[in-house]
Amino acid sequence: MPVRDSYSDGAPCWADLTTSDPAGSRAFYGPILGWEFHDNGPAYGGYTMCLSGGRPAAALMPPPPGAEQLPTMWNVYFSTRDLDAVYGKVADAGGKPVMGPHDIPGAGRMAFAFDPAGASFGLWQPAEHFGAAVIGEPGAMCWNELNTPDGTTADAFYGRLFPYRREQIGDGKDFDYTVWRLPDAGENPVCGRYRTAEPQPFWSTYFAVADADRAAAQVAELGGRVLREPFDSPYGRMVACTDPGGAMVTFCKLP
Repeated sequence: MPVRDSYSDGAPCWADLTTSDPAGSRAFYGPILGWEFHDNGPAYGGYTMCLSGGRPAAALMPPPPGAEQLPTMWNVYFSTRDLDAVYGKVADAGGKPVMGPHDIPGAGRMAFAFDPAGASFGLWQPAEHFGAAVIGEPGAMCWNELNTPDGTTADAFYGRLFPYRREQIGDGKDFDYTVWRLPDAGENPVCGRYRTAEPQPFWSTYFAVADADRAAAQVAELGGRVLREPFDSPYGRMVACTDPGGAMVTFCKLP
């Protein structure tokens, strides 16, 4: 695919993994996704770019000083051309601002917040770094999904931040899943929301692989845990798992 150099406002554009064991994370994700790694050095807090075919696909980072007990987890960032305006809506919409907008020199501007149920998410206003330069192919992010016990509140909250058009999948009762579309993002949805019985909400990240069954075998070999054997869906063959640090991640062989 060609290099991606822009995202619609409200589209997930980037993901990075907070991990207390960057070396272990590289050893796990590198073989599965074919990534190479570039450590930006102490000036950027050890922020490490994950490269797929030489193109930025995601990143790894250690917890910031004073927050060493943060769990290992994937963080999802939503693109916006006006970060201050979107961040300013978070509290009014029922969320919690946690890290105000600040500049990343030579890259862009970022902020972090919690939604009303407690799921964390990032906002990204690009400068030189638009986000993932590759998407929807092996080694790249291919989907992002909010898992939350309160779907109705989540739909309303994120709909206040971005102009999502929601489409219900399933009956909305026994199976409550919505996909979110944006008016300027074409026909494809940009992310989804799944109502789950689990009390702790989180944003999950899916990465495309060439062979889902091979990825499942690698997960076990490399110290991760396969949560469910590979299964087929209308959207591809899925492998839900946790990495060695406990972060949820799904690998997917796209149709």
